[in-house]
Amino acid sequence: MSKTKINKVVLAYSGGLDTSIILKWLQDEYDCEVVTFTADIGQGEEVEPAREKAKAAGVMEIYIDDLREEYARDFVFPMFRANAIYEGEYLLGTSIARPLISKRQIEIANETGADAVSHGATGKGNDQVRFELGYYGLKPDVHVIAPWREWDLNSREKLMAYAEAHGIAVEQKRGKKSPYSMDANLLHISYEGGILEDPWAAPEEGMWRWTVSPEKAPDTPTIIELRFEKGDIVAIDGEKMSPAQVMEHLNKVAGANGIGRDDIVENRYVGMKSRGCYETPAGTVMLKAHRAMESITLDREVAHLKDELMPRYATLIYNGYWWAPERRMLQEMIDASQVTVNGRVRLKLYKGNVIVEGRESATDSLFDANIATFEDDEGAYNQQDAEGFIKLNALRMRIAARKTT
Repeated sequence: MSKTKINKVVLAYSGGLDTSIILKWLQDEYDCEVVTFTADIGQGEEVEPAREKAKAAGVMEIYIDDLREEYARDFVFPMFRANAIYEGEYLLGTSIARPLISKRQIEIANETGADAVSHGATGKGNDQVRFELGYYGLKPDVHVIAPWREWDLNSREKLMAYAEAHGIAVEQKRGKKSPYSMDANLLHISYEGGILEDPWAAPEEGMWRWTVSPEKAPDTPTIIELRFEKGDIVAIDGEKMSPAQVMEHLNKVAGANGIGRDDIVENRYVGMKSRGCYETPAGTVMLKAHRAMESITLDREVAHLKDELMPRYATLIYNGYWWAPERRMLQEMIDASQVTVNGRVRLKLYKGNVIVEGRESATDSLFDANIATFEDDEGAYNQQDAEGFIKLNALRMRIAARKTT
């Protein structure tokens, strides 16, 4: 089958082995110009070397963008307003990065006149779905090239042989190579493969990069205070910070206290179960603090409705539907609920635990100590009213019980 004629393609490019091979493969197989795009979303690795590698491969248009603030402000923070968590455990660190990368790729395609985009996600994972749903949601007629679904380079040995045959430099790092497939950004670092493919095998302690083990965390707890405005953290310990600065700070302080490790077997959208380990120090703290702030500022039914809708919202993000109309609709509702989520939360970070020690809102708290008190409430709450309330709510059960006796 003949390939579609492509004049220019925008490649999501890290400069690593896989995308370096994809770059050459696109040039040869499609006889087209390749534009490379490298995103800095807080992965903690130098991205500038990708520029020299792309130049060496003959690339004329090279984009290297610092997207950390946009990532935190427009993607991570809106997601945490919803308290999103997939299958009760996963804080969606990989999932939420993909719509931003897709968005920027499409913007670059429009800027450069490219007629195609390409990514390095395999045909077995979720990322291919997330990237491509993003592409089509933003540019319906764009052509997508997914090399892992087209080529026969389906093993590391074949990739290495291709690299050698085409003069693609492969960095030989000193020391033992990590056996894990890893993905990192401001929100998390993930680990898959190696011994983790056995769900009974415990992860090796040396695998973790961002967190100390809870056993080795300091014996003295760390106390921090987070200030919220409209559901977003805007200051830590009285110091104003941007969204990316908030996440960078919390990653360090929470990681140093052994917070944020998780070991999950999750259900991928493509149908298989996958075991992965994650470090999400900042996200773990943000979720706990946000729920504490909402606990005194949200109406009961609003809070419960949010909790009912959250699994659907989280699944939309996990499966790649960030740009879908239903996610946008849910976001409007979630953001409307956050107008009153203002105030302070005090947390204790201690040996892997995030402990809420206090929460207050000078302007929006719905907690009324005069009503909630176990002491004399001076008539603020008539306890006799509860009798009728209970009988009315028990009416249907009393009717049913009479039928069975």
